[in-house]
Amino acid sequence: MSSYRRDFLTLSGLATASLLLPGRTWAMPSGAKKPAPLTPPPSAAASAAVVAKSRVPADIPIAKKAVEAAIAAGASYADARLVVYRTESIGVRDDHVQAIKHGEDYGIGVRVIADGGWGFAAAPRVDAKTATTLAKTAVDSAKRSGKMLRELGRPPVAWVGAPVAKGTWVAPFEEDPFSVSLADKAEMFVDAAKAVMKVPGVAHASAGVALVGEDRAFVSSEGAEVHQIAYRLAPRLTASVVSERLGRFASRDLEVPGMQAGWEYVREIDMLGSAPQVAQDALRKLHASPVTPGARAVILAPSNLWLTIHESIGHPTELDRAMGLEADMAGTSFLRPADAGSRKIAAEGVNLVADRTQPGGLATVGWDDDGVQPGRWDIVRDGTFVGWQTTRDQAGWAGKSQSRGCSYGQRYSGVAFQRMPNVSLQPGAEGYTTEDLINATEDGVLISGRGSWSIDQQRYNFQFSGQMFWEVKRGRITRPLRDVAYQANTVDFWNSCDMLGGEGTYRVFGTFGDGKGQPMQSNAVSHGCPPARFEANIVNTGGGK
Repeated sequence: MSSYRRDFLTLSGLATASLLLPGRTWAMPSGAKKPAPLTPPPSAAASAAVVAKSRVPADIPIAKKAVEAAIAAGASYADARLVVYRTESIGVRDDHVQAIKHGEDYGIGVRVIADGGWGFAAAPRVDAKTATTLAKTAVDSAKRSGKMLRELGRPPVAWVGAPVAKGTWVAPFEEDPFSVSLADKAEMFVDAAKAVMKVPGVAHASAGVALVGEDRAFVSSEGAEVHQIAYRLAPRLTASVVSERLGRFASRDLEVPGMQAGWEYVREIDMLGSAPQVAQDALRKLHASPVTPGARAVILAPSNLWLTIHESIGHPTELDRAMGLEADMAGTSFLRPADAGSRKIAAEGVNLVADRTQPGGLATVGWDDDGVQPGRWDIVRDGTFVGWQTTRDQAGWAGKSQSRGCSYGQRYSGVAFQRMPNVSLQPGAEGYTTEDLINATEDGVLISGRGSWSIDQQRYNFQFSGQMFWEVKRGRITRPLRDVAYQANTVDFWNSCDMLGGEGTYRVFGTFGDGKGQPMQSNAVSHGCPPARFEANIVNTGGGK
């Protein structure tokens, strides 16, 4: 513990830094997000309406035919997924709509285990003949895979049991985002961009939203039959400023997270009211002083820390990476299978959990694509790494008899495999506010917002930047900074954590674009956290003085 933190904890009457704290655009909109029930309650009119108009349930008998055909062809296990995957994006620049895009695909994917190997086949046609053909193709592929495993001296696919999944699940929402007219959506974002442009000195503004709707059914030879519907939204608002005299530019994003919700979430954000602050922050950033490099404290807002959690904790605790069976997009892992339960990777009091039931979480589901009803478990407990992310065919690798429910295949055409759940840093017991962290810091930098990042292939050595940077001296914010990044290695960084915000400071952020696999698939995932303080090496990324 630093001497300055000891002073903070023992002295009373410290003046607050709140009067100097910049506008905090990482604050979440109001509105509780409750966990989704396994079946829509009778009063959930919106949920009942989307289930009623779904085309997927009528095709479940075809999916069952695929499973039956696979078993008849020699599979020891088979499942089939029907997936409607809808996308929509709106982009606004300055005072006009720049782009509107729509997309939708629907198809069936059949996955099997036969002769100890995996097989998979998919098609954008949903009929009995196609289903039967896919089943036979998948079984043939699995048999060849099993033969190859035997020739390589590798063990066959081992599949842990799970309760038979049955039911319907709809992620909580109030307003179907695809039912809102394009005109109304565009007007909202044009108005927000215009509000940014009203601030003198702003060169450009952009705004928009990305929408995803997933309507999916899963059936298996074990008797599973589930139907799930979820919407994901990612709004955005950006101000860009330019100084010809200084020869540089800057931009600032509204720190609003993507969320699993309905259109009511976008309405709650108040982008119009946030626009002046976003513009003013961009101007502050443009005229800020360059950072002085060196080792010091970094106070990371949730809008920045979530990405560090994703890269340094989320990816290395994927068991297939630690086993050396996956390296695409994010490398392998500095952790080894035997490390769970014994290796200390963070300071005492640092707890990270995985949770596929987290309200509003982008990776929240009713059941995963192995038919497992997922839950919540510890990844890091009091600084010790304790729990892997697993699927039904991985659980045995970790000596477990149950899967953690981390299987997901994007669209109908993506084979299901291990994907990251919502992984979140838990608040500290002391109940500190962001101001408390600032007051307790002698020399440091407050960083908020997502910036550039880089991490090595074992998820060990890294460098992260951000959106906004503020110098902290003797418990006060003194001035904005620019050209800031922080460097560390994962274990040293997390072991240096000596202050955590309390429950009231916890916020959830995330991404639609967690890439993995070949062919590459994208997983949506959220990471919650409070603000937290660490030690890191600050670097100047611009070379300015």
